[in-house]
Amino acid sequence: MNLSPKDRLTTPQAAVVVINFILGSGILTLPRTSVEKVKTPDVWITVILGGLIAMIAGVIIVKLSQQFPEKTFYQYNREIIGKWVGGLVSLLIVCYLLMTSGFQIRSMVEVTGFYLLEGTPAWAITMSFIWVGLYLIIGGINPIARLFEIIFPITIILFLLVVFMSFGIFEMDNLRPVLGLGVIPVLKEVKTTALSYTGIEIMLFLPAFMKHPHKAVKAVVVGIAIPLVFYIITVIMVIGAFSVDGVVTRTWPTLDLMRSFEIRGLIFERFESMLLVIWIMQLFATFTISYYAAALGLAQLFKKNIHPFMYGLLPVIYIISMVPKNINDQFKLGDLIGNAALYLFGLLPLLLLIISRWKVGKHEAKP
Repeated sequence: MNLSPKDRLTTPQAAVVVINFILGSGILTLPRTSVEKVKTPDVWITVILGGLIAMIAGVIIVKLSQQFPEKTFYQYNREIIGKWVGGLVSLLIVCYLLMTSGFQIRSMVEVTGFYLLEGTPAWAITMSFIWVGLYLIIGGINPIARLFEIIFPITIILFLLVVFMSFGIFEMDNLRPVLGLGVIPVLKEVKTTALSYTGIEIMLFLPAFMKHPHKAVKAVVVGIAIPLVFYIITVIMVIGAFSVDGVVTRTWPTLDLMRSFEIRGLIFERFESMLLVIWIMQLFATFTISYYAAALGLAQLFKKNIHPFMYGLLPVIYIISMVPKNINDQFKLGDLIGNAALYLFGLLPLLLLIISRWKVGKHEAKP
């Protein structure tokens, strides 16, 4: 499958795609997962360190992609490590993206079924979102990016509005003492927060679509920096409101924060519904771009039209979303996806970059 001339993104659009891919269920679960591991109020430091590591990984991914202009990872990895090994790696990436799509859909079903659509069958919620996602991605990367440009400012405005309204129950003492148990607990669990930035892997594909691929580093750095700020604010506000002990007992601590206060006299007295609006949009964004990237991978791997793969993957995503039997199974699936991302997008791009540079140097050394 060749890229059409109309499949071109500006640098801000590429950054917005990265932002929306990263900001999935992490907004709701990061405070709990990180506090469970670190066990101190210093989680915000771990979030910053994880973000810096994600930026380094993102730059490595971009530098790898920039060596092969107008080619996606599915196309150039076979030039680096061979047709068969490269094809196998591409299939692994496709499987990862499909699992991500299913995970995001199931996360949305769990929360909307509990807070908004109680009693609605899971299959009805799932199919509604999957079909809408299919309708979007059929148009290609440009409609996806334009939708993300609409979602992004709404996310910023509503998120900041709702979070800062919770200052009334914020207690600074819950964040003290800083580094009370030393720096070791903070450094030990950087991996946990670094995995919250999964989404940078989309830069294995986006530079091929960019009008100015030489600006891809800027796009990925901005694309990680903004979720980093979101995560820091979320973690600080949630721990400040509930304390470390209170956070670990909650499944969705960020939503519980919004349910813990009300402002009388306004049109809305409870604000978790506003956060749910943001969160559902973000999950939909993560779902659609991973769905599109998976279909793109199969289309380029088998050199066929992308549309049959879009339709064919729909039941696969549905089945994956229905595999977890309960919320605990859902979190286990999330951990599995995160660990897979560590190897697929933390180590693999670096290895491929080293091999490709070595091949170039070897070729130039020949008389």
